[in-house]
Amino acid sequence: MREAILAAAEELFSTYGFNAVSVRDIARAAGANPGSVTYHFKTKDGLLLEIYRRHCGPMNLRRSELLAAARRVRDLQDRLEAIVRAYVLPAFTSGSDLAGGGTRFTRLRAIMSAEGNEVVKRIIAQTFDDTSDAFIDAIHESLPHIPRTDLVWRGHFLLGALYYTLVTPERVSRLSRGSADGTDAGQAIEELVRATVASLQAAPLDQTLARRKTTIAEIAQGER
Repeated sequence: MREAILAAAEELFSTYGFNAVSVRDIARAAGANPGSVTYHFKTKDGLLLEIYRRHCGPMNLRRSELLAAARRVRDLQDRLEAIVRAYVLPAFTSGSDLAGGGTRFTRLRAIMSAEGNEVVKRIIAQTFDDTSDAFIDAIHESLPHIPRTDLVWRGHFLLGALYYTLVTPERVSRLSRGSADGTDAGQAIEELVRATVASLQAAPLDQTLARRKTTIAEIAQGER
């Protein structure tokens, strides 16, 4: 019954969001009574936390293992690529064995992030912040000339790309007119790694803004 409740809640949350789903909805979908939900998980918040734990515990552990190996790579370029791959790869692991994301849980994460619910924000922070900090620190060690704040922004963009790639692979197939298969996890991982590494290595924002101001000033001077 506990597993049935978890599966029902995950399906409902990933479809309708956290706010729109009630304990009664979850119990009905699981073929249980509402008392069973509160018996096993106390509250709807506790149920969502358990969904995150059972998926993200193995995923974060795998990321940490791969990150430790990546940090031992001597060449800085190869190390950076290995660090990014260590973050991306576990998210593509099948959700059936609870060793990673899976499409349904990734969709749930995207919806939870968009809702802005304070409970959800706390659960996301509790689940991911330590691992995310470790990856940002590792990237900063490989790119010490890039301000850490810039790397936080770029890592944030990676997370959005990761969500979208996992949830809507058919868009790649459609827009490429069939020349690419959006469901090809291997290619998706390599494309994400390549694009992210290029983004991380871009010039710091303050340098870019300084060059832009200089260019605008030169144009203005030439028009006088």
